[in-house]
Amino acid sequence: MVKQSIFGRISQLVRANVNNLIDQAEDPKLMLDQLVRDYTNSIAEAEDAIAQTIGNLRMMEQDHAEDVSDAAEWGRKALAASAKADQLRTSGQAADADKFDNLAKVAIGKQLQSEREAKTAEPTIASQNEVVEKLKTGLEGMRGKLGELTAKRNELLSRQKLASAQSQVHDAMKSVNVLDPTSEIGRFEEKVRREEAKVIGQQELDSSSLDAQFESLDDLGKQSEVEARLAALKAGS
Repeated sequence: MVKQSIFGRISQLVRANVNNLIDQAEDPKLMLDQLVRDYTNSIAEAEDAIAQTIGNLRMMEQDHAEDVSDAAEWGRKALAASAKADQLRTSGQAADADKFDNLAKVAIGKQLQSEREAKTAEPTIASQNEVVEKLKTGLEGMRGKLGELTAKRNELLSRQKLASAQSQVHDAMKSVNVLDPTSEIGRFEEKVRREEAKVIGQQELDSSSLDAQFESLDDLGKQSEVEARLAALKAGS
């Protein structure tokens, strides 16, 4: 049950679609951070459980190898005892021969027992080897997903920082819009224009006053000419 539970959880995590999870999350960064922590913890738990499963499998394999070895050893002992019994029986020592035949039977019984134990363990060992291979594959898949999640989180953080910087630049550009007549620069420009207009008005005013002065001089000149001609007329008469 423990191994099946681990394998099921590994399979579920490996099949997780990161993009779908991000789309459904209210805060993708927080969700990815949590997923990274979950995957990291699950990987650590899976590694411990798989290591224990592999350890148990290797013990079963060692027991199986010992059963096979014991069966072979009991077979050799049975053969040796049977051969000794045949030798004694040939030499006329029937009682001693029977004893060795009995020993051969005991050895054969031990051999059969070891063979049965080895054969009984073989299906379980084969099944456990399959489970271990699936668990290893699942674990590698989880590690791959963890790398994918980490890369996705880092990409998201970079994009978020870039977007924030762009937003700040955009806001700064909006606040310093020289074409906005309500801005400080617009008001200052309007003030300068008024001062320039005032200077132009003063220049026009000064120019008008100077023209009037010259016109008065012209009038004086005309009067002087009249007076001079009048004096000439009188002198000629």
